[in-house]
Amino acid sequence: MRGSDQVTGSLFSYVDLEERIPARHPLRKIRSVVNDALRSLDAEFDRLYAGEGRPSIAPERLIRASLLQILCSIRSERQLIEQMDYNLLFRWFVGLGIDDTVWVPTLFTKNRDRLLTTDMSRKIMAAILAHREVAPLLSDDHFSVDGTLAKVWASMKSFQPKVNEAPNRGDDPGDPPDDRVSPTSSPDQSTAEPEPMTRPRHRSRNAEVDFRGARRSNTTHASMTDPEVRLFKKSPGAGAVLCFMGHSLMENRSGLIVQAELTQANGHAERRAAIDMLHRHAPGSTRRLTLAADRGYDSADFVAELRQMVVTPHVAQKSRHSAIDGRTTRHPGYAKSQRRQKKIEAPFGWVKTVGGMAQTMYRGIDRVRARFTLTMAACNLARLPKLLAA
Repeated sequence: MRGSDQVTGSLFSYVDLEERIPARHPLRKIRSVVNDALRSLDAEFDRLYAGEGRPSIAPERLIRASLLQILCSIRSERQLIEQMDYNLLFRWFVGLGIDDTVWVPTLFTKNRDRLLTTDMSRKIMAAILAHREVAPLLSDDHFSVDGTLAKVWASMKSFQPKVNEAPNRGDDPGDPPDDRVSPTSSPDQSTAEPEPMTRPRHRSRNAEVDFRGARRSNTTHASMTDPEVRLFKKSPGAGAVLCFMGHSLMENRSGLIVQAELTQANGHAERRAAIDMLHRHAPGSTRRLTLAADRGYDSADFVAELRQMVVTPHVAQKSRHSAIDGRTTRHPGYAKSQRRQKKIEAPFGWVKTVGGMAQTMYRGIDRVRARFTLTMAACNLARLPKLLAA
């Protein structure tokens, strides 16, 4: 007999979210690790909230929602809230019941300066790595470091001369010419017919700009969208872009990221960030460590500082004037570190294609740094189901 297509509303709901999620779904293992990590940060959450007043949204749910947004490549918090309203998998992962009311998107905005910070993102990453099932996967002695550019959501037209800088000829060809008095006329001629205005009254919001021959630098120019970004190019053949520079420290056994940093883009940022991340990960360590890196880190001062920290610099050699000599390259561990160092490109590719860091929509280095660190923590979570199963 043919079934009926009529829809009748149900008065009660008997849906158990736990039974709706497949037993072998990868988010099950990820959620288990995240819950244990957040449980270890319970004292940290208590310090962020007052002891009295109206109860807030649980910070654990907000962090799980942010991790879910990164893992599922959801482009905005507004779209995340929309999908949480009808997606049972999202509700289960965040911790909402089938009948619970979903939040408003501005909840993330209000908690970004208190909960979704760089300090909290680093603590979340550390808690995940300290998990009883994750810690045995890590190497304590061998690491790799590298950096990548994180483009910002700002156009090149926003890169304009600074207010306190005198305008140089050709610095910003998008600006119309100034209204100046003609050299053949006298400014005292009040009866003279006024010259036609050369500056339009209303500029187009997206006017055409010809940058040919323009000289722009971070010294004289700044972005009106985000003054903290810098114009930078990572290689001689590439074009300069407005960006920050992200850095990561990877352990060489399983390829998990143990430290993340984001700085302004300049020629010394990668080496400086590598030293800072080593100090944070192994403060005051007396054990002999190794650090693998590409040729961009082959600098005499960087190699000398690593040796002073009891770290063997497994840095790729430059063709000329290299700071790495036979004392390092003769050992078989050097070649092995160079092979493992290439695995650090995989997390960078993941955070750009899946995590949404190819062009961030956040403004300000503090907010972008917090998001970059949390995205690196999510990258580790995405790899855990296969690593733990093996």
